[in-house]
Amino acid sequence: MPGKRVQLDEESWTALDLLARDRMMTFQELADEAFADVLKKHGRPVDLRAALRKSARAADAPAKHRAKDRRAAKP
Repeated sequence: MPGKRVQLDEESWTALDLLARDRMMTFQELADEAFADVLKKHGRPVDLRAALRKSARAADAPAKHRAKDRRAAKP
């Protein structure tokens, strides 16, 4: 897993550390949850399985749309 550094001001770090302790989580678990929520909010897949599902739905959608158009055009 790639590692990255982030800088937080002292107040934010203290608040996040307290939240993590209150929820009996590590800071990493708290950060993982936060980033997953951000990705979900913006409609981005969180993992490979979700990305594949989204891709399959996108590829299948035009085919379903064309089939509905053909059925509607028949008298």
